[in-house]
Amino acid sequence: MKEISSVGVALDHSARMERYYRLHAKIYDATRWSFLFGRKTIIQQVAAITQPVTILEIGCGTGKNLLTLAQTFPQAQLIGLDISESMLRIAAKNLGARLGSVELLHRAYDRPLYPEPRFDLILCSYSLSMINPDWQKIIEYAKADLNPGGFMAVVDFHDSTVPLFKQWMRVNHVRMEGHLLPALANTFQPQHLETPPAYGGLWKYFLFIGANG
Repeated sequence: MKEISSVGVALDHSARMERYYRLHAKIYDATRWSFLFGRKTIIQQVAAITQPVTILEIGCGTGKNLLTLAQTFPQAQLIGLDISESMLRIAAKNLGARLGSVELLHRAYDRPLYPEPRFDLILCSYSLSMINPDWQKIIEYAKADLNPGGFMAVVDFHDSTVPLFKQWMRVNHVRMEGHLLPALANTFQPQHLETPPAYGGLWKYFLFIGANG
């Protein structure tokens, strides 16, 4: 079993997120299914396009996506990165026997992981909208970490026309301003893009897969 390794976590953002997820980690999977839509779908859509051998998930949380990725791409080497140690402890338990083939990193994604591109797929699942104000840097670092022809896959909140809902989401560290999708489409060559509505249009989320050209 691989240990969770910690590397130079950015203190301010890390402390803020750790306080938040210390309260939420144990109930995360039991509660988030009701509004974090598209997480399995994005992985299915990736599988229809490519069969990655090296995969990084930024903001892997409780490891739910890592488990699905390991089942979908059994040949792949996986790395899950998260700023919350509480969430990574849950991830280690959830991965169980599969933890031997998955590396968990406790660190901020404040620079590319390697000097040279190494990943065929990078996944962000409801993490980019919580990385403020540095979400643009995350996209830049991901591009640097992707192999030529690799894929960036993102599922996340897109926007809402209800100001009170957007304000409530900001309280929970989520920015919903429709800002992520244009930046992703300008950085990667779109292969799949959709913005389904949730709860009758209370908000929209998006699914994006782009090639690193």
